[in-house]
Amino acid sequence: MTQAFDLEHKFARIDSAVAQDDTMAIEGYASFFGTPDQSRDVVAKGAYAKSLKALADAGRTVKMLWQHDPAQPIGVWDTVREDDRGLYVKGRLLPGVPRAKEAASLLQAGAMDGLSIGYRTVRSHKDAQGQRVLDELDLWEVSLVTFPMLPQARVGAKSDALDLTPYSEIAQAFDTARAMLATSLAPTPSKPTQSKDEF
Repeated sequence: MTQAFDLEHKFARIDSAVAQDDTMAIEGYASFFGTPDQSRDVVAKGAYAKSLKALADAGRTVKMLWQHDPAQPIGVWDTVREDDRGLYVKGRLLPGVPRAKEAASLLQAGAMDGLSIGYRTVRSHKDAQGQRVLDELDLWEVSLVTFPMLPQARVGAKSDALDLTPYSEIAQAFDTARAMLATSLAPTPSKPTQSKDEF
């Protein structure tokens, strides 16, 4: 039996502002067709079609995970489909799952802003530019994650009336750490070298 931890992953950054609603819904694109990611891979239009049909025929669904961890499902994807742009997903974070409430708070604060697909490559080829074109993919899961592989693709979120107060401090900590890291990585101006003439 093939294990989920052997999957390849691709990331997509969140698209729209968070809006209040009576459910914690998220939607957007987990993948765009024809757009090179940071590893120079390009997903071909129709790459997910066979996998999505096979899942539907078997009565199975694409899983919603936290950071690609198969032990941490945080919601359900109600819609996963291809359109002319790419792989569109729409689903719900589950309010009874603590990690889902944490994800909701991080999404609201902008401390987390991405989706990432977990898949296996079935067919691919190299194009004239040397990029790997992914012609057919076996899609397993779509996760909420932190760091981007395909910055153009994003997901929008609608947050519910959950009490997210305990998790707001986590989001603030992310923002503080991000600012501190940016400061520590800033280049330090070099001092001019002083020299003495020796006789």
